[in-house]
Amino acid sequence: MSTVRKAVIPAAGMGTRFLPATKSQPKEMLPIVDKPSIQYVVEEAVRAGLSDILVISGRGKRAIEDHFDRNVELEFYLEEAGKHDLLKEVQGVNDIADIHYIRQHDPLGLGHAVSVARDHVGSEPFAVLLGDDIMVDDARLLRSMIDVYEERGGSVLAILEVPREEISGYGCAEADAVADGVVQVRSLVEKPRPEDAPSNLAVIGRYVFTPEIFDALDRIEPGTGGELQLTDGIAQLLEDQPVYGCTFRQGRYDIGRKIDFLRANIELALERPDLGPELSSMLADLVRRRKLD
Repeated sequence: MSTVRKAVIPAAGMGTRFLPATKSQPKEMLPIVDKPSIQYVVEEAVRAGLSDILVISGRGKRAIEDHFDRNVELEFYLEEAGKHDLLKEVQGVNDIADIHYIRQHDPLGLGHAVSVARDHVGSEPFAVLLGDDIMVDDARLLRSMIDVYEERGGSVLAILEVPREEISGYGCAEADAVADGVVQVRSLVEKPRPEDAPSNLAVIGRYVFTPEIFDALDRIEPGTGGELQLTDGIAQLLEDQPVYGCTFRQGRYDIGRKIDFLRANIELALERPDLGPELSSMLADLVRRRKLD
């Protein structure tokens, strides 16, 4: 059985929920404090041992490539200015991983975006990390998913228990527990109504796939808007081989939602020694003033 060593990051979405900020810049470059959100995702993959990364890009996304490339002028300026800590940080981004790029020319859905990675991935297992889900957990979830793949041999999904009224925003898994924190998926439904959902187990944006997912995606039909849904591809895969899930509780920020994007910025800033104390005082003062109004 092959070792998981490649990661795929779909980043071709138009970011309409953050317009007008994303009119001229990729949503993946919106900062969480002072780091672009996609850098968190790349760092997670690297911490999990995945150093070969393919970014599925799209029109207007060149800033992502520039971010992970060298900026000779900036490095020269930082060297001359004696800003060696910043220079080291900038150079670390350049060398973080072996990053490749390919374009998804048409917005045909997440299933199609994953299928674009076929030639790069080949016959190897691989991970998929969605940029809207930031995991601040030192890659524990992703490493545990790779461990489950290596132990059991099937594809692995990240599973989060959500309030039933929220399940319509996710792919929903019907699953049976097979070990501590591990389930075997029996069926999947894409964004069911709460009253029709088989469970409240949501599929979150981390996956470890066997290469057979590509054949499964070839068999599905386009849905609304002509898009190919990844959930439908996984449902096809279930007909041929087992699919497992790793359950988790903490560490996720759904930064595709504005309120979670703000929460991520605040909570991660509070954890930093250079920002936390002052921000904490500012927030406490803000709460006091609002109570007086």
